[in-house]
Amino acid sequence: MILSVPNVSEGRRLDVIASIAGAIRRVPGARLLDSSSDVSHNRSVFTIAGERGPITGAAMALVERAVADIDLRTHRGEHPRLGAVDVVPFVPLAGASMEDCITLAREVGAAIAERFLIPVYLYEEAATSPARTHLEHIRRGQFEGLAAKMMTPGWAPDFGPPAPHPTAGATIVGARMPLIAYNINLATGRIEVARRVASAVRSSGGGLRYVKAMAVTLHHRGIVQVSMNLTNYRETPIIQVFETVKREAARDGVSILESEIVGLVPAAALDGITARELRLKDLGSDRIIENTLKDAR
Repeated sequence: MILSVPNVSEGRRLDVIASIAGAIRRVPGARLLDSSSDVSHNRSVFTIAGERGPITGAAMALVERAVADIDLRTHRGEHPRLGAVDVVPFVPLAGASMEDCITLAREVGAAIAERFLIPVYLYEEAATSPARTHLEHIRRGQFEGLAAKMMTPGWAPDFGPPAPHPTAGATIVGARMPLIAYNINLATGRIEVARRVASAVRSSGGGLRYVKAMAVTLHHRGIVQVSMNLTNYRETPIIQVFETVKREAARDGVSILESEIVGLVPAAALDGITARELRLKDLGSDRIIENTLKDAR
């Protein structure tokens, strides 16, 4: 059993999101466990589980629909993106190894490039060079800077054409361990506060290990957000991240409104933690990977 969590650059057009979800559901043996969309990020995250064949079919079906329906030339959103299908990670679950996911990432990456003529970069455990290990390094410059970036030494894609797809950009495919996409909304509209807090909490800024963070404005609500990926919840627990953000925001006299988990989360990540402690908007049993897998059988 392998998990895949594709991120697609569309979070506003409900018909497009539903069409992509429908394409996944039509693949025999693929289980769509969750779909989460955000209008400010203009991004959707699909959580899919299955064995090797079905998970490959689901990834290809998702790319086919997204490429047909998304044009990055007109896409605007708060979240950085390189492609219509921005990132496709594979995560080992029961009976699967990281090596299995690395092999699958390379096979699916090559298939996406060949079938859709989209440049593909490999990242994390599937990366072919140290410069491509971290997703943020590959994504730097975004879609708008991609053509120039691809012409610089060291940035030819791992698969596919040497120039961006005109509407779909490029896709990043990889293998990784489970991570938690975790956002904390602050009770202010001052983006400089969120930027300072994000800088203080993220690993690259000398903050918490295994935390990637950026500041986002939620224009539709008039507030700001610290948007994070927690790449090792065992070493840096989610409650520690919450308390650190709370403390840093308080330096500017700002409180936390709420937090949210995007997609699903391993049960162990929330062991002994209540939704109230994290001010979580939604922490039903359907947010837990293990519960959702069991219910999908």
